[in-house]
Amino acid sequence: MQTFGELMFTQDVRDIQEERGSRQHYALGYRRLGLGPDERNFIETRTHFYMATVNSDGWPYVQHRGGPAGFLTVLDEETLAFADYPGNRQYVSTGNLAGDNRVSLFLVDYPRRARLKILAQAEVVAVEDAPELAAKLTAPEKIMPTHVTRLTVTALDWNCPKYITPRFTEADIDQMLGPEMRRMAGRIEELEAELAALRKGKE
Repeated sequence: MQTFGELMFTQDVRDIQEERGSRQHYALGYRRLGLGPDERNFIETRTHFYMATVNSDGWPYVQHRGGPAGFLTVLDEETLAFADYPGNRQYVSTGNLAGDNRVSLFLVDYPRRARLKILAQAEVVAVEDAPELAAKLTAPEKIMPTHVTRLTVTALDWNCPKYITPRFTEADIDQMLGPEMRRMAGRIEELEAELAALRKGKE
């Protein structure tokens, strides 16, 4: 794998870094990262990510992808994959990949304020050409995917948590407050029963 800076810090970017005083910091070198245990755990606990492609006219396009935790799967130390299901049938990302297979993925963990940027080369694989992989990636109770997208990671980088506003899903809240909420609900039921008994005694 290459470093994120090797691919993203073009001459134009370096010129701006120099102008605004950050070039010296980034010139010290960029970490060379791979899909290690931390990255695998982060990726396979996400329920969504954003994927950017570029069309033949040079316009960027960002698409949201979502599913149960683990729908974006780490296959090995440099490969990711996910199943693609029928949608609005625009096929913008799929069409863009036919001309330029480079993609950028953006994954965010809002409660923990963490984000991971991934640069990769994507391959659209027909289900019939990779039935075992398609079966592995197909979520329970889902119809068969239209195809599988396999991603060979070129570089990745952890982004700073600054300006990430924490957001929590129902599952997050239930995990944090579940036992206390259940205790409170039980107590409310007890009090309502006592109140009903008192009212009945006054009749």
